[in-house]
Amino acid sequence: MKRAFDLARLAFAVSVLLAAGNVIFAQRVSKDHPSDEQFGPVMRAYLGYLRNEQEVVDDRISRREISAAYYRRNSERIRALRQMAIRLVNQSGNDYVPELEAVALDEFRTLFEQPPRPGSLRANQIVANKFRYLGSEQTGETFFLFARLDPYEQAALVEQQSKNNSAKTSDSAGGAAKGQAMGQTSTRPRRSTPR
Repeated sequence: MKRAFDLARLAFAVSVLLAAGNVIFAQRVSKDHPSDEQFGPVMRAYLGYLRNEQEVVDDRISRREISAAYYRRNSERIRALRQMAIRLVNQSGNDYVPELEAVALDEFRTLFEQPPRPGSLRANQIVANKFRYLGSEQTGETFFLFARLDPYEQAALVEQQSKNNSAKTSDSAGGAAKGQAMGQTSTRPRRSTPR
């Protein structure tokens, strides 16, 4: 009888410990992944998209369709995208997520024909007239995050650059003409005579 009572107490103690462990785990997960309810519909949709991407990767590793290294890299990429999206929405207070790209150092050529040096990148720098550099995220591996410029931003950027280039061209041509004194032309003026 005493032995059955001791076993019951032991089972109760184990269940209490497991319940406490589950509560601690749930708190840690909620700290890493805040509730989607605090965000607007656009951000919730983006977070749902990332969850779906993670489920696809999880499914593929369970079927042994991908290697462990591929699984780890893509899971870390998804985590980096999530962290950056949350940071952007929290900083701006706006329910908007740009099209984000997260690339590891050896993947720069997937985005750029002439890849920039990562050490030279600065936050909010425009790269190749297509991307805005947002920063890097360390999620086991370092990922460099870029926001793809929308077509309107790209068009405005190209227009601004063409204005700057034409202003430089007119300044250099105008500078030569300003420095030339009257009567010092390279060609002789035509004489106009009445007929």
